[in-house]
Amino acid sequence: MNTAAVVPSLSLDEVRATRAAIDPWIVRTPAHDWRGPELAARVGPNTDVAIKLELFQHTGSFKPRGALNVVRGLDDDQRKRGITAVSAGNHAIAAAYAAKVFGASAKVVMLASANPVRVARARALGAKVLMAPDGQTAFALCEEIARDEGRYFVHPFEGLATAIGAATVSLEFSEQAGALDALIVPIGGGGLCAGMSAAIKALQPDCAVYGVEPEGADSMRRSFAAGEPVTLPGIDTIADSLGAPMALPISFELCRRNVDELVTVSDDELRGAMKLLFDEMKLAVEPAGAASTAALIGPLRDRLAGKRVGVIACGANIDIGTFARHVAAAPAAQSGSAS
Repeated sequence: MNTAAVVPSLSLDEVRATRAAIDPWIVRTPAHDWRGPELAARVGPNTDVAIKLELFQHTGSFKPRGALNVVRGLDDDQRKRGITAVSAGNHAIAAAYAAKVFGASAKVVMLASANPVRVARARALGAKVLMAPDGQTAFALCEEIARDEGRYFVHPFEGLATAIGAATVSLEFSEQAGALDALIVPIGGGGLCAGMSAAIKALQPDCAVYGVEPEGADSMRRSFAAGEPVTLPGIDTIADSLGAPMALPISFELCRRNVDELVTVSDDELRGAMKLLFDEMKLAVEPAGAASTAALIGPLRDRLAGKRVGVIACGANIDIGTFARHVAAAPAAQSGSAS
């Protein structure tokens, strides 16, 4: 499939209009200039880091931006039939939230491995939750629900409306942080990176965009190498929010157009970044929320030394016990060679 021929570019006017439309139901999350001795020891004293605190968004992640934009576009008849969604957690919560905002019912499929906190939050927002043993089974069940019940499938990462919702993160971040030399964005299925990369390239064409994936869930890296979206044979990462089993055409194409380079991080690098964010920023993030930071202090450390870099803490839906176990298992910190 020639994705370039069928996937349009995102319009900044449309991103701005979407940001205004969803404004009543989202938070303009803060951006913070991160300065501290532990960060400086990792990346060098001359690297200037701005962090977008999207973990403070409603539902605890960036996901409502896309879900709200999708559900607001449904007609009254479709809203009466309700929505369905599939998720390791954050998207299920966001879809339930968007359904509640617009008066629709939600039936969501979550993975059996989903953190219990996420399952409880989706239910608290009124969603009926079904469980599936793995991602492929979950997607199949969700598609069955959509077919049999007439519910609208709010995809966790694919679709122009989803990408435009995610693009509003870059719109805010650019206004808050000013000019950036580089932006590091986590990739699961690619919806966040598709939107953010397209918007930041339109707003700041000279800003380099780096996508970061877990080593055990690198569908976008493999898709770039293949020249088309691919499905992974399996997922093996603590960053379950980034554990999408495949890339799909729209998110793949927008990322391919706008991402300068992809890097991967290990589970230990994610744990180390979680610990750094807690020790110095006092943020308790889930592994996916630490992915940008893990790339900054890991594979991108030397090449971004002395630059102004944007990172995103994209989510924090994790229970205290799991968070504590990951942080306790983090390897000892190592100072970087950046100067």
